[in-house]
Amino acid sequence: MTTLLTTLNAKYIHINLAIRLLYELNRDLEGLEWREFTIKENKDEIARACAGFDVVAFSCYIWNISQTLEVARKIKVLSPHTKILLGGPEVSYDWQDVIVREEVDFIITGEGETPFRAFLQSYPQVELIPNLVCKTEAGVLYFPKPEIFDLTQYRDIMPYRNDPPGELRNKVMYVETSRGCPYKCEFCLASLDNKVRYLPNESIKANLLYLMQHGRVIKFLDRTFNIKRDFTIDIFQFILAHHRPENVFQFEITADILHPDIIQYIQENVPEGLFRFEIGIQTVNQKANLEVSRKQNFDKTKGIIQSLSNKVEMHLDLIVGLPLDYWEDIKYSFEEVFKLFAPELQLGFLKFLKGTPVRHKYEQHGFVFDPEPPYQIIESNYLSREQLHRITLLEHALEIYWNKKRAMHTLKYVTGRYSIFDFLMGLGTYFQSKSDFHKYTLEDIYTILFDFAALQYETDTVLRELIGIDYHLFHKIKPKDLFLQELDRPEKYQLIAQLHLNHHKYRYAILPLSFDFELFEKENIVENGESALVIQYNGVSKAEIVTTTAIYSPSI
Repeated sequence: MTTLLTTLNAKYIHINLAIRLLYELNRDLEGLEWREFTIKENKDEIARACAGFDVVAFSCYIWNISQTLEVARKIKVLSPHTKILLGGPEVSYDWQDVIVREEVDFIITGEGETPFRAFLQSYPQVELIPNLVCKTEAGVLYFPKPEIFDLTQYRDIMPYRNDPPGELRNKVMYVETSRGCPYKCEFCLASLDNKVRYLPNESIKANLLYLMQHGRVIKFLDRTFNIKRDFTIDIFQFILAHHRPENVFQFEITADILHPDIIQYIQENVPEGLFRFEIGIQTVNQKANLEVSRKQNFDKTKGIIQSLSNKVEMHLDLIVGLPLDYWEDIKYSFEEVFKLFAPELQLGFLKFLKGTPVRHKYEQHGFVFDPEPPYQIIESNYLSREQLHRITLLEHALEIYWNKKRAMHTLKYVTGRYSIFDFLMGLGTYFQSKSDFHKYTLEDIYTILFDFAALQYETDTVLRELIGIDYHLFHKIKPKDLFLQELDRPEKYQLIAQLHLNHHKYRYAILPLSFDFELFEKENIVENGESALVIQYNGVSKAEIVTTTAIYSPSI
């Protein structure tokens, strides 16, 4: 029997750890191969690459299930004898509607290590394998068996050793150190496995060392990496002893339980920018948290974020649509979290994943959700369809202007003087009226922002000046003047000479301002006083501020 382990990744930079682990555990069995594709690739070409195998085993997730089934159908057309085996979180629960499809022959539910090996060893007599859904002439057979894979079997497993080492550097590498989650958040599949189990420490470090040597971005898959103080510090110490300068490490942590010793260790030892922390705040509304069995102390979380933001890059998550989370609650949560000015703030929408309690209890809260992946909320007793649509416009603006770092100064200013929630929602609405969210130029981005500010905040000259500053700072090459008029040429070159700037090597934009930009950047305080901002361009990296200098007497 020939078997192909495969998956359709969301992007080329992503990899699938599951198929690599399964391949390494079963490479002693003849006829087993593995290969990855992406959801953007031509489905006919993927099918042709798979059709020569007796069995094609797909790793299935919410982002690839539709494309996977499409490929499976095409495989069956090309090679009717090829059997299709599905596994992964997307088919481990509520699989009944999937197994009835003509293109699907088998499904493995839950952890795949034990049933997959049994399948390979027993094929074609696989009807009685526990946790395998199997089509037979008598109907569908399934023998569920609560079984936990012994993670010590990963002691000598190196899942990335079959990848060409040169390809790892340009991809996101995933490391698994534990399985399970101690929390019971009802919207998350991790809540269904509350027993946290760790892989062998020597295996973790061997794989981590290999990825540090050959990869660049390394992401830990643990749902809460910082559960154990000693384990967390031990891994941090190992990273610091062996990492290369270009390495970046991302961890998903629960901030309000972060041990003081871990905080102290980071402050004393970890270089700035080496670590990224992904923190799921989800909502500040305690009623909504409790309704989905979630515990969180936002004040503690906020304090941890603020205390470590000088060392660790923060990625914060919010969820729109939780039960008991009304419009005003969402607005409050968004504004409180935005004030932390994390480099990335993801505003997600509640998804009703198969197997999760929130999906099973949807009627209690009047939830309506899309029956197709990703099963996103459409309306509830707490949010109307129109309200949810308006928040999607805010999310688009958030992604374009904040997460892409195109208007950082502008939005920090807005946060201190207006409602950032209302501003981004208005901006998103205005953007939609002027452009497609998925097709626009860089000039479009700033023109729409400037026009929106001029229309809705017509008396705020500082706001428009900051938009001009953000516009100039985002470019690598000096852009044309659009929103701020530069100093006249004689004054500009006089100032360049006074500041001893190298105008032969660099180009400069000198922008006259009506406020003290240096004070604003440090403390988000606007103080009147005419000055000039000097921005330098080298044509390779983004522009940088050289200095802020007074060229006029301060206004009184």
